[in-house]
Amino acid sequence: MRQSKWMGVVAGLAVMVLAVNAAKAAKCGNTGANFESWKQSFAAEAKQNGIKPRAIAALMDTTYSTATIRADRGQKSFKLSLSAFMAKRGAPAIVARGRALKNSNAALFAAIEKRYGVPPGPLLAIWGMETGFGNITGNQHTLSAVATLAYDCRRPEYFTEQLYAALALIDRGTLSASARGAMHGEVGHTQFLPKNVRLYGVDGDGDGRVNLNSKADALASTANFLKGHGWVRGAGYQPGQTNFAAIQGWNAASVYQQAIAIMGKQIDGR
Repeated sequence: MRQSKWMGVVAGLAVMVLAVNAAKAAKCGNTGANFESWKQSFAAEAKQNGIKPRAIAALMDTTYSTATIRADRGQKSFKLSLSAFMAKRGAPAIVARGRALKNSNAALFAAIEKRYGVPPGPLLAIWGMETGFGNITGNQHTLSAVATLAYDCRRPEYFTEQLYAALALIDRGTLSASARGAMHGEVGHTQFLPKNVRLYGVDGDGDGRVNLNSKADALASTANFLKGHGWVRGAGYQPGQTNFAAIQGWNAASVYQQAIAIMGKQIDGR
C-alpha cells in the first residue's frame, strides 16, 4: 500500500473516532429546540479535536433545517419497483442526453477511463441521475444540513463523521462555509457527501484544486470513488458482475444500483 493511500486511511479512521466521541458527548434531539446548545457542545469538542476557528465560526452560523429533516423522513422513491423508479427518474432522457455528452466530452471521458479504468456509461448515468447533468445541484445550505443531521437522533454517528469532514474541508479551503447543495449535504455535479470529498475528491481539470461544481472534477472524483470501491478495469458492471459491487458502494438502494447499471450499459452501447 502506498504511503499516501495509507495516510488517507489513517485520516479516515481518525475522523471516525472523533465522530463517535463527539456524537456521544453532544446530546441529539428530534426537534430544533436544543440545536443551539448542541452546537455549543459540539463546537467545544471539535475545537479540542483540532478544528480551527474558521470552521468553528461557520458551524456556529448554521441553523436547524426543517427542510432537511422533512426530506430525510420522506424518501419514498427507493421503495418503487425498478421500472417505476426508472420511469420516475426519466431514464430514457438520461440515456439520450448521456450519449450526447459522451460524444461531446470524448477527451475528458477518455482521460478518466485511462486513469481510473471506469468507462463513460456509469459515470454519465450517475451524473444524470444525481443532478440532471449538473442542472439541479440543490440550494440547501450544506453545513446547516449536515449539522442538522448530526444533531438529529436518527443517524447521529454517521452524520457526525460527515460534519467533521465538512469542517475539515472548510478549514483547508476546499468547501466554502456558504456552500449550497442537496438536502442531506451533498455537493456538486454528482452529489458527494463531505467525507467522500475528503477521501475521493480529485482535481480533474488541472486547476490545482478540488471543486465538485466543476464537471471534470466531479466526474474524475466519481471514477476515483468507484475505483476505491473495487472497480476493475475492463470488467463488467451489471448485477452479478465484478464491478457491480462498486456501484453498490455509491448508493445502498437496490433500484438505484440496477438503474445505474442498465442506463450505463445503454449509454456505453454494450
